[in-house]
Amino acid sequence: MGQGQSSPERSGLRRAVTRRSRSTNGRLPLVLLLPALLGLAFLLVPLVGLLIKAPWSTLPGRLFSADVWQALRLSLVCATAATALCLLLGVPLAWLLARGGLPGRSVIRAFVTVPLVLPPVVGGVALLLVLGRRGLVGQHLDTWFGISLPFTTAGVIVAEAFVAMPFLVISVEGALRAADPRYEEAAATLGAGRWLTFRRVTLPSIAPGVVAGTVLCWARALGEFGATITFAGNFPGRTTTMPLAVYLALETDPDVAVVLSLVLLLVSVVVLASLRERWIGGLR
Repeated sequence: MGQGQSSPERSGLRRAVTRRSRSTNGRLPLVLLLPALLGLAFLLVPLVGLLIKAPWSTLPGRLFSADVWQALRLSLVCATAATALCLLLGVPLAWLLARGGLPGRSVIRAFVTVPLVLPPVVGGVALLLVLGRRGLVGQHLDTWFGISLPFTTAGVIVAEAFVAMPFLVISVEGALRAADPRYEEAAATLGAGRWLTFRRVTLPSIAPGVVAGTVLCWARALGEFGATITFAGNFPGRTTTMPLAVYLALETDPDVAVVLSLVLLLVSVVVLASLRERWIGGLR
């Protein structure tokens, strides 16, 4: 009899604890809420200010000017080409770091991620010293093949790929480490070769990570400034991307700089929003 009476009591106690837990989880502590709101304002207020200060009355005429479209087209082409280069080189590099079993992988990984913390201007200087006409590799490219990368559109692509590739490598390596290797082992047991296993088993399993890394890589390449202006210079129609055009317009016509900034903001938001689910899925 006593046991029958204690069972409902325990059930009621569990329900009360559950309701209390849900109520507690629904409320953020004040010590966390205030910094969170300040952080959100810190990120959003500058973007709102950009929208408020935009020259909306003259925006259509400035937006469809030849200079804006020229810089935008060059930025999109170079960022896409740089991302393709990063995919071609970065995915195998990520696989090597995650599955290669090489000694000193921590050191290699440190060098791979250096561009994340290296000032972009320093990266541009390093590219000049290596790929310039008198650089360690560039002098041979110029002498043997007649290839000169600095101050060319190809130089823009190289500079953007240099600073953007770590974003792809980190995302893909994380996806590879999280993937279950038993599927690859099963494919190998069934007679699949390494390339077939990688193409038909590994790549589909890490697709969200690849998509996330690709989006981050493309966005970083689109906004690259320091390495680009140092290694590729600023030549309209050839190396003047949108970030360079924004910087130059600030000195001559601030309204044009605001318009260019709005275009970059719109392109970035559209891309990230359209791939939001895959991006977030790759980061989990």
